[in-house]
Amino acid sequence: MKNYFNYFTEIEERFQRCRGTPALLSTLDWALIESWKESKWPLAAVLAGIERAFEKYNARPRKGRKINGLAYCAQSVTEAVEQHLTAYPGAGKSSSDRKNEDIFSKQEILDFLVACTRSVGEVAKRTEEKGKNEVRIALSPLVCSLQELVTAHQALERIDTEALEGRLSVLEQKLVLALTQASSEELLGGIHKDVRVSLASYRGKMNSMQMATLEQQLLKKQLLEYYQLPRLSLFYL
Repeated sequence: MKNYFNYFTEIEERFQRCRGTPALLSTLDWALIESWKESKWPLAAVLAGIERAFEKYNARPRKGRKINGLAYCAQSVTEAVEQHLTAYPGAGKSSSDRKNEDIFSKQEILDFLVACTRSVGEVAKRTEEKGKNEVRIALSPLVCSLQELVTAHQALERIDTEALEGRLSVLEQKLVLALTQASSEELLGGIHKDVRVSLASYRGKMNSMQMATLEQQLLKKQLLEYYQLPRLSLFYL
């Protein structure tokens, strides 16, 4: 796929097509997709793995309930990706034609950056009003960084979406680290407990490294959702 920002949509649509009926993906499913994306797993291989999982399921004499989540496909996807990367070394890297594509308009991107800046600023103000100064202190530098990002890209004739995505990814990592350091042990403990329960159905379907990646993605999602903070990625534009 040339438009690598369609990663989430393509996987969702392929899963629904294979299933035969619409099915909403869960928060855990989206975290799994994001772990594949951040691991640079080729989209073509992921889609092939999903199809194989359904082919094996449909070949069973007794099918039982329909497949309701991507957890069922995880092992087949892993195998398909390993085979793809063996056959095509370096296939997971971004190509130059993707980098030069105008995926979003300049105004769409600027509007997204402004909205993210405003949201982080509002959360910083709200937490300060509630006496959570540690969180406000953690968020303030991120607000400044996002404002600088908006100003810098307003002056550009054309925005390099891949380069911007890289900068946003770094900012999101800093944001999550700052929130983790500023949050109470009680809050973090509760989130970790919820994540462990949510991941129960995935154990045995992925190796330890993949499980660790998925766990980190889910922890990040839940922490940002708790503080009502946006994802700093053009994938969510």
